[in-house]
Amino acid sequence: MAGGTGKLAENIMHFGRVLREAGVPVGPGSVLDALEAISTETIRGREDFYWALHCVMVKSRAHSVLFDQAFYVFWRKPKMLEQMLKLFFQQIAMSGNSEKPKQAGYRRLANAMFDQAHQSSMREVDTGSIEIEASYTASKREVLRAMDFEQMSAGEEAEARQAIARMRLKRFEMPTRRFKVSKGRGVIDMRATLAASMRSGGAVIDLKYKKLARREPPLVVLLDISGSMANYSRMLLHFLHALMNDRDRVQVFVFGTRLTNITRQLARRDVDEALAEVSGAVEDWSGGTRIGECLTEFNLKWSRRVLGQNAHVLLMSDGLERDDTGVLEIEMARLKRSAKRIVWLNPLLRFDGFEAKASGVITIMSHVDEFRPVHNLDSLTELASALAGSSKPAHNPQNWLQYKA
Repeated sequence: MAGGTGKLAENIMHFGRVLREAGVPVGPGSVLDALEAISTETIRGREDFYWALHCVMVKSRAHSVLFDQAFYVFWRKPKMLEQMLKLFFQQIAMSGNSEKPKQAGYRRLANAMFDQAHQSSMREVDTGSIEIEASYTASKREVLRAMDFEQMSAGEEAEARQAIARMRLKRFEMPTRRFKVSKGRGVIDMRATLAASMRSGGAVIDLKYKKLARREPPLVVLLDISGSMANYSRMLLHFLHALMNDRDRVQVFVFGTRLTNITRQLARRDVDEALAEVSGAVEDWSGGTRIGECLTEFNLKWSRRVLGQNAHVLLMSDGLERDDTGVLEIEMARLKRSAKRIVWLNPLLRFDGFEAKASGVITIMSHVDEFRPVHNLDSLTELASALAGSSKPAHNPQNWLQYKA
């Protein structure tokens, strides 16, 4: 692609467009900065050229891997694109479940590099007399809802985000200690009754009633953003943004090597603006994970502020703790005493043969009320129902604790 043309500026502009369509936020300013960077006399080899583009086009550690793959395909092996084209159109006839998760990045890059000319020309290719019976095949929407977030292309991720934005959550309200006016049913409100009778001089006593007010309990979300959880965390942030627009008293925290409160950033009305604010506030995205230390900070600084009034907690993590699980055991027990209900979301449940054998997984599972998968749109739909109060025996953590040694 780039070799032999002699038009380096146009190739860099096209490379920036490929990155943007693949999910890396590269704007015109970054392209101009890249042109200025390579115009210096310090660029003396391919490695210098790589890091010059990397410095101006990659703003987040999460985008570094995707940039590396795109650079390798675009600049180092121009013929690789043709192979990716063939691979992509061969996969159309394959089952969506046969694709390995490690190919997700390459599929996203392949879709980004397909211009409209390639797509239109491929649609016009004569396929001969082959006819496909599609009466019993799943619809595109059903396939998308069951597809793992890790395996989605850029276009499929965009459709998934739109589907998440259209979700409507069921209301779940709990009785509080306060009362509100009731018309005809409830207990007699003596204060309101006496006040009403005084207005008529005491000649007429019109009974007033009151009943317990109901309100949605506070919801606290603890979201793991370590490297193994990055793709799932980004999709769940879209779900949480829709959730915050639908209900109040939602607090969102992210953690990797440190704990960050992103409630204010995620509360912005526009989802792109909200996620941009979150990206600027979080410094340890796609890094390591220290679940025990982050829970310690949450319990000491935030639990009394946000875990009142029968608060529910959503904990999303794979549970793979690197540090000693002794701290994790203490902090999970403390979190359990402060929260009304803890729902653990773990993308590892997407595997049918999942077993709770890791020490961190067993430690966390001993203190949660529900254990649920979170890896596709169907799991998010079930999560929305779970937030409305409905639970199933299949999500009882005791079903997995049998593997404890």
